[in-house]
Amino acid sequence: MKLIVIDAKDAVLGRLASFAAKQSLLGYNIVIVNCDDAIITGRPSSVIGEYKFSFTKGGANLQGPYFPRHPERIVKRTIRGMLAHRQGRGSDALKRIMCYNGTPEEFKESKKILAGKEKRSKTIKLRELTREL
Repeated sequence: MKLIVIDAKDAVLGRLASFAAKQSLLGYNIVIVNCDDAIITGRPSSVIGEYKFSFTKGGANLQGPYFPRHPERIVKRTIRGMLAHRQGRGSDALKRIMCYNGTPEEFKESKKILAGKEKRSKTIKLRELTREL
């Protein structure tokens, strides 16, 4: 089993998601830890506004798209958007990805890829974003 453990601390969400999607399509099992420490770049108020606006979308029967409100699920949904998840290859790739807030015991000792570094621009952590939603 080919396993890649990624530490999402200070990682930009889109870059992290595209890397994980690509590696999963290549056949690797991906584990992303510390999802609540991933960041989204941009002015925090506008990022929160965009996420709140996406929750209001939907048709008249109110069964329209579901948007997660937990950091690890937001990461997984972002990765899903980069895969053809309705076709076999993309569906299999999505099943190979696991996301966690914090670090589970079985991955504490394993070697991790550090996906992020401290940014100088305006950012918001997923932990803070989910508190506002």
